[in-house]
Amino acid sequence: MSDDDKTPAREVIADYAQAHFRYFRTADGTVYAQRKGHPVARPIRSQGTTGSHRQELMVGLFRDGRGVFNGTALKEALDLIEALALSEDVQPVHIRVAPGFDGATWLDLGRDDGQSVRIHPTGWDIAIPDPREVCWRRTQLTGELPVPVKDTDGKGIDLLLRLCNFATAETECLAIAWLLGCLEPSVPVPAPFLTGPQGAGKSTGGRMLVRVIEGLSGDLRRAPKDEENLNAAVAAGWVTALDNLSHMTPDLSDAMCCIVTGIENVKRALFTDGDVYRVGYRRPLLLTGIDVGVIRPDLAERLLPLRLERPKIRRTEAELWAEYAEALPVVLGSLLDLAVKVRAVKAETPTDLRMADFARLCAQLDAATSLGALTAYRASLDDLNDDVIEGDLLAQTVLTHADTLEPGGAQRMTSTEWLHCLSRLYNGDELRSLPKGWPTTGKVLSDRLKRLQPTLAARGVLIDMGRTYEGRYLEMTRTAARLPHEQEQAF
Repeated sequence: MSDDDKTPAREVIADYAQAHFRYFRTADGTVYAQRKGHPVARPIRSQGTTGSHRQELMVGLFRDGRGVFNGTALKEALDLIEALALSEDVQPVHIRVAPGFDGATWLDLGRDDGQSVRIHPTGWDIAIPDPREVCWRRTQLTGELPVPVKDTDGKGIDLLLRLCNFATAETECLAIAWLLGCLEPSVPVPAPFLTGPQGAGKSTGGRMLVRVIEGLSGDLRRAPKDEENLNAAVAAGWVTALDNLSHMTPDLSDAMCCIVTGIENVKRALFTDGDVYRVGYRRPLLLTGIDVGVIRPDLAERLLPLRLERPKIRRTEAELWAEYAEALPVVLGSLLDLAVKVRAVKAETPTDLRMADFARLCAQLDAATSLGALTAYRASLDDLNDDVIEGDLLAQTVLTHADTLEPGGAQRMTSTEWLHCLSRLYNGDELRSLPKGWPTTGKVLSDRLKRLQPTLAARGVLIDMGRTYEGRYLEMTRTAARLPHEQEQAF
């Protein structure tokens, strides 16, 4: 055969690729390749260590006797495929958890054969999802989960709680509610903050919770030093667990708020001047630490404190994790059984809580089990409000001033007048200097009070802001409900 009769290498590769793979694009324009009949998809431009599409294409061509092709031919073929895929339908890719058809959700077991768990209010089963329903994306952070055990009668939940050192039954039911929330792709869940004395097993407890969802390879990590690295780590996995936090900067606090409730980042595409790419995510987050200092109010509404106690009997790491590994299939099966029961019941959504979806999940859990998760969640938020107030001198001063108002009484002044009033109240007769971070202008005071509004409202003090023909004003109203510290004094 003459050279003119030979099919160009790029055409051989392109024909083979389209015969064995399905190509599609996501909403951000990234083109993915998915082997036909298999739910795992890879970006065609990926060079990741978990395997790239270029590598699987080269291996397929070689094993099927099509030959070994040089890099130029592969590049030209992939360029053509990418251009053709841009006209295909848009389909999302998911990490670990994904919504399915008919109200179902899927859990990726991370297996090579693509087997996953389909969770539905009528039950759960193991199957390979239809590629048109679910496309999985995997990274180095995607560990393999064991095949869950069916019909465990709740034994796995008991095993997990026995291995962890949770201090109270309320803490245990909140941990269960969080694990259920991790199986819901559309539900923002608050971030558990495992606290307790030194030696309480906070890191071990955190690993056990994470590995129920991420497998035995899931682990805790140190908080990255900058937001860009944190975003990269979060986007590459499902559950992000940060260990041994001792201080939380305002930037890190804001970043964690965005991770819990969702955010989209826009960055300049490499090697371009004007092109950008979008990265959007919302992920479950877990934190451990003895104390992180002052907690900002907006983050407090997104936290779930889980308190641990020191174990009475110490065990070796090898014994503990061997028992955990043996119990994990039963633990996962029990969690899936409970998820089915919870999704089968209806419950009203509490309208007074910031994380309303998680509050409804707690209400559904209560309807299915009578554990009292919603009551425990409200109590945990009340404890966090106390932490915020104890760490904020301005909030303490506002509450002290509110004590001088009659129940239902209101007081209106400009922000500058409020600043002078609260500053005089803090100084008192001692004429002490104002603390570091105290508002220096009326505008700064207004901004601080906006952030403190939910915390103060939980203590019976409403802050309202508006404008009249005379100018802007701040109004403080003490509700008819008694303040918590007054209730304590009454007993």
